[in-house]
Amino acid sequence: MPDLRSYVYLDRLQPQFAAYIGANARGYIPIPGMAAILVEVSPGVVINKVIDAAVKAANVRPGLMVVERHFGVLEFHSEAQADVKYAGSAVLKSLGLTIKDRFKPKILNSQVIHKVNAYHAQMVNVSRLCSMLLPGQDLYILEVQPAAYITLAANEAEKNSQITLVDCRTYGAVGRLSLAGKQSDIERASSAAETVIERITGKEN
Repeated sequence: MPDLRSYVYLDRLQPQFAAYIGANARGYIPIPGMAAILVEVSPGVVINKVIDAAVKAANVRPGLMVVERHFGVLEFHSEAQADVKYAGSAVLKSLGLTIKDRFKPKILNSQVIHKVNAYHAQMVNVSRLCSMLLPGQDLYILEVQPAAYITLAANEAEKNSQITLVDCRTYGAVGRLSLAGKQSDIERASSAAETVIERITGKEN
C-alpha cells in the first residue's frame, strides 16, 4: 500500500500563491480564490492513480504534477470547493486510505534574518521561483517535511500578512518557503505559517 505523505486542502488560493503555481506548473493554471488539494504519495509512480481518480470524479483541473522515484505530487483545483473535496475523497478511496493515514508534518527549520544585506538578497534571487527579495527587507525561511505541506504554510501566511512570496519548493525531501517583508508583517506571517502546520493531524512519519 502506498504512503500518503501529504494531503492538503486549500480553501481559497491567495493571489501570489496562485501565481506561483501558474508560473511553475505545466498543467491548468489556477486563479486566486479557487480551492485546491495537494496530494503527495510514495512511491512516486502512484501519483498516476491519484490523477486518474481526481479528474474522473469531479470537475477539477490538475495544475502541478511531479513524478519522482520516491515522491509523487499532484495539485488540482476548481472554483467549486465541493468539486475539489469530492475529488479528494475519490483519491483517498482509490488508494484505500483515509485522511487519518496522512503523515503528520514536522517543522525542520524556522529562521528570520532581519534587514537582509544587498549581496545576500542577490544570492537568494538567483534561484528564487517567485518574487524578488529586496535589500533591507526581513527574510523568513521555513522548512517542512513532508514537502507538500509547505503549500499550506505559504497560502496561510499570505492570507494573514502583507508579505512577498519569494520562493516555495513543494516537492522532494523537504519543503521550503521564503517570505520577505517588514518585520511586523514577517512576524504575523511566520506565526500563521507555523501555527497551521502544527495543527495538522496524522501519523508520525
